Amino acid sequence: MSDRHVFEYALLRVVPRVERGELVNAGVLVYCRARSFVVARTALDEERLLALDPFVDLPGVRAALCAVRRVCRGGAEAGPAGGDDAGRRFRWLVAPRSTVVQPGPVHTGLTADPAAEAEHLLDVLVRAPREGTARRTAPPGER
Repeated sequence: MSDRHVFEYALLRVVPRVERGELVNAGVLVYCRARSFVVARTALDEERLLALDPFVDLPGVRAALCAVRRVCRGGAEAGPAGGDDAGRRFRWLVAPRSTVVQPGPVHTGLTADPAAEAEHLLDVLVRAPREGTARRTAPPGER
């Protein structure tokens, strides 16, 4: 039996002006049912976001990303969703919204370590490439 499990993930995107459709990837949501695991990892590139909209509400965007992380952790500080299981919290977070912080489509893969997968996805899909580093890696879920 394999030690790898199916996981699902979605990008968190910041769309400062919905009418323009421009966006900055700001995080990932990762859910693994077999491990009852859900996490949000974020890395907001504020400079890129301000290039799209110099008047974006940065404190509001930061607060929205923080709220997503709280919902993933669950518990009382997550509000009404905090008592739900990991799967329900993930489904609530990936439901389409027309707000500044939006979830992208859900994708799947296989992983032995969902926490490490979240960090890998953040590196590959969200963080800007660093000068002098090779970005050729296996597609998400196929490492």
